[in-house]
Amino acid sequence: MTVIIDGKAASARVVEDVTGAVLQLEASGHRKPGLAVVIVGDDPSSHAYVGAKSRMAKQCGFNSIQHTLPEETSQEELMALVASLNADPEIDGILVQLPLPKHLDSEPVIQSILPEKDVDGLHIVNAGKLATGDLKTGLLSCTPAGAMILVRQIHGKDLSGLNALVIGRSNLFGKPMAQLLLNANATVTIGHSKSRDLPELARQADILVAAVGRAEMVKADWLKPGATVIDVGINRVPAPEKGSGKSRLVGDVAFEECAAIAGAITPVPGGVGPMTIAMLMANTLTASGLSARE
Repeated sequence: MTVIIDGKAASARVVEDVTGAVLQLEASGHRKPGLAVVIVGDDPSSHAYVGAKSRMAKQCGFNSIQHTLPEETSQEELMALVASLNADPEIDGILVQLPLPKHLDSEPVIQSILPEKDVDGLHIVNAGKLATGDLKTGLLSCTPAGAMILVRQIHGKDLSGLNALVIGRSNLFGKPMAQLLLNANATVTIGHSKSRDLPELARQADILVAAVGRAEMVKADWLKPGATVIDVGINRVPAPEKGSGKSRLVGDVAFEECAAIAGAITPVPGGVGPMTIAMLMANTLTASGLSARE
């Protein structure tokens, strides 16, 4: 029987651990971890994500602060807000919700966040620590870190002897995911749009991670029988069976046909998605420990 990997249950365990640790901090006289979330503009999806993050932060017992800025906010105004949050000793983690409005350049904003407050794990210092195998003194990108927990549920901590294919080479997910798998001793290949024969690479993979944003691209005949499949894609496609103009969410993997071949597979929704917010909470707790050591 194929294992359907339950991201909701795994994320609930992470949140439970974080909440317990926060209660212990408070009991020993420490302040609550502080998380500042910054959102610019009126994008409905971004506001939905930020709302979910804020609710989870409060559930964990954090001091959660949201800065909602108008669409016309300038680069200088946004950078000034980040600088003030960097200087605020009550704030341990800073998250700037992406994407930003088109007139703003996100990269300088992300790189201006202090590495020890970069709970998204996107600062070049945190990326560099991961690339050199330092998983202890930096902050990991949330979605790869969450996906890695799901991989370990199936294979344990040591992936020696296993072939892993990551489809997608983004700085946000593909590259850090490959580094985490490599750190766990997997033999790692990164596939992308210029790869010669992606299906053939996939057929060699004991662990396949798809993160390309192409609806149901990975088919059953791509898979090695018994492979573990981690689907990071979130794509909205038409669902006329639900009614005119309706849609549904699917991943980068054709779930129904691949579930018949895979040994374990994440669904969309309910797989990797819940882990992202849970790992943001874990990173905020870690960041509060970093600031406590300063």
